[in-house]
Amino acid sequence: MRLAVLSDVHGNAFALEAVLADIHAEAPDATYNLGDTVWGFSDPARAWALQQEHAPPSVRGNTDERVAGMRAGKDETRAWLCPQLPAELGETLAALPIFLDVANGEVRLAHGSPRSPWKALMLTEDGAHTRPAHFAEVRERLAGFTYEARGRLCIVGHTHREMLTVVDGVTVVNAGPVSRQKDGLPLARWVLLTRRAGGWMPEFRRVAYDAQAAAAWARAHGPAGAGDHEAQWLTTGREP
Repeated sequence: MRLAVLSDVHGNAFALEAVLADIHAEAPDATYNLGDTVWGFSDPARAWALQQEHAPPSVRGNTDERVAGMRAGKDETRAWLCPQLPAELGETLAALPIFLDVANGEVRLAHGSPRSPWKALMLTEDGAHTRPAHFAEVRERLAGFTYEARGRLCIVGHTHREMLTVVDGVTVVNAGPVSRQKDGLPLARWVLLTRRAGGWMPEFRRVAYDAQAAAAWARAHGPAGAGDHEAQWLTTGREP
């Protein structure tokens, strides 16, 4: 069995097209989407249409909750974004689960962690700093997903970082983002999971895409200021 997992499209249709083409070439058995679907400024309407057709969201991301009106704040972005999208999208995103178990219960999907789309599984905010989470913290955030209960691999997004560790026999993966990279490498990311005799083998995939075109769309059509900020982020692979 081979599963494709993507996360954090953030309304970037240009990056998503490149990822979907790479996934199509691999012909996996299923494709899963870890959320944060449209909250961004590089043709979010087209990004949503592509996700609807090829990779519908499997779990709810934190910015999906903003689109759905489940969280206050960021009103200017929501006011710009929502009129471009289907009227029922907020209801669709709100109905998504926080986590989903697939592959006969061996693989758990979530956005931030199985506890919350807003809280990272593998990173912990410690005052003004962020540090790698201790094993005990990760264990608690897995929400009962254990090796003894068939759990073999949990994959999340949210932090926009590629990460991997093993906790009590469970492989824990943080997928890189389709859009809004944070490591200075502006390549779209996704993960291929392959089931072999030794368990699930994650492969981090990186795909070049036309970041300049995505940036140009954001500058031309995005909200004043925010579009320029997005353009710089996409072309540098690092948040300004």
